Amino acid sequence: MSPTQAKIWDLCRFWRTLDFFGELPLFSWLQSMFFQTPPLAPPVVAAGYLFDFRCPSATFDQTWGAVDDVVMGGVSASGFTQTPEGAVFSGEVSTQNSGGFASVRSRNFSPPLNLQDATGLQLRIKGDGQRYKFLVRDAEGWDRLAYATSFNTVADTWITVQIPFSHMQPVFRAKTVPDAPPLNTTAIYALQLMLSKFEYDGDLNPQFEAGEFSLLVESIAVY
Repeated sequence: MSPTQAKIWDLCRFWRTLDFFGELPLFSWLQSMFFQTPPLAPPVVAAGYLFDFRCPSATFDQTWGAVDDVVMGGVSASGFTQTPEGAVFSGEVSTQNSGGFASVRSRNFSPPLNLQDATGLQLRIKGDGQRYKFLVRDAEGWDRLAYATSFNTVADTWITVQIPFSHMQPVFRAKTVPDAPPLNTTAIYALQLMLSKFEYDGDLNPQFEAGEFSLLVESIAVY
């Protein structure tokens, strides 16, 4: 593949990402006017589950999309795929072009998800030994404050990860925001899984390896 082709491919993925998350105002307006794209309803909590990815969902592809470092000029690429065991977050992370992260994120829920009665979120996962992040957002904006927790995985081993809301750090582009307000658990707009070479405030992820990665997610629940 020539450098020119690579640049065109990255540009196409960049536009598709913005389009999926409604960040192209003209396209979003046309879709709402002519295609009547419905808002994404929040998941219904059933037996503690927000998402049980072992159960096939017809709305999966309309709920989750990739947000990779292509939005900043990078060349990493990822996706989220349904399987009988759960959803697989996988792809390849590259540090070329000052990149180094891949993620999958839900579109904004409308209305937002109210989790005020929960202590936190619980992930049932089987990873590859790398250290990942889980992020939530309590505002609608695309490039806004998020609340994050990092967690380790054990290669080829199922583990349960509990993420207390009270332990989530307010961050903006991997920089902590000490004076930010606490997470508003009554208005959760979006969820996100990420693999990044950075931890926070310029520190490197101690378990990051560039290249292919895979994280199998059985479920996202509340506790």
